[in-house]
Amino acid sequence: MSINLFDLTGKTALVTGGVHGLGMSMAKGLGFAGAKIVVNDRSSQEAVDNAVAEYKSVGIEAYGYIFDVTDEAAVIANIKKIEAEVGSIDILINNAGIIKRTPIIEMEVEDFTAVITVDLISPFIVSKNVAKGMIQRGGGKIINICSMMSELGRNDVSAYAAAKGGLKMLTKNMATEWAKFNIQTNGIGPGYFATSQTAPIRVDGHPFNDFIISRTPAARWGDPDDLQGAAIFLSSKASDFVNGHILYVDGGILATIGKPSNED
Repeated sequence: MSINLFDLTGKTALVTGGVHGLGMSMAKGLGFAGAKIVVNDRSSQEAVDNAVAEYKSVGIEAYGYIFDVTDEAAVIANIKKIEAEVGSIDILINNAGIIKRTPIIEMEVEDFTAVITVDLISPFIVSKNVAKGMIQRGGGKIINICSMMSELGRNDVSAYAAAKGGLKMLTKNMATEWAKFNIQTNGIGPGYFATSQTAPIRVDGHPFNDFIISRTPAARWGDPDDLQGAAIFLSSKASDFVNGHILYVDGGILATIGKPSNED
């Protein structure tokens, strides 16, 4: 019975932006648990095709679509297309996101707005339109990818922090409104992970690398696969009474304000 709680066989999961990085890792986790995976990209057919090939190479049934998650008309059209061609969307992971690192005083309104639109408004757009089908079918799982910046500030990421803080509260409000329909809406807040984007700074002697390792109680960067368990849990029957929760996968950073025991 405990194994069946995490079985996603027969489920279809849409992972926005799941063509690379942490989104792909989470999607693979759902695929390994039995789900059919649908990913999207907003501009590159090559990125979509390469991602689908990567999923299929490890035995996961996968499909790719091109659409912009900030364009509601495109979102509605592609949800209809996905559900006609692949199946009803049982699981949604709102993973697509951007970041612009600029001091507040130097940031243009257009750049601030662009981050808010992708990181906060697009989960609203996609979720509300996927949720309509979930309500009709009697249930579903929605996971919003939040951040440690849902709780903390950091230099030069004001728009990202504002969006992710807002996404935390949007997650709680979705749970408030949709739990009665057997829809569980939760979030995952990743810490600092070893990805291709962080590779240039993950070298001994780099100040930020040393900072992350010293300030993380687990004393390491996260492996992208460390997110798979959280994604599977929040997508499966195991979380049927979990609603409005943000699960931080951060090696313990948010647990401490002081000096971790691994720091001399």
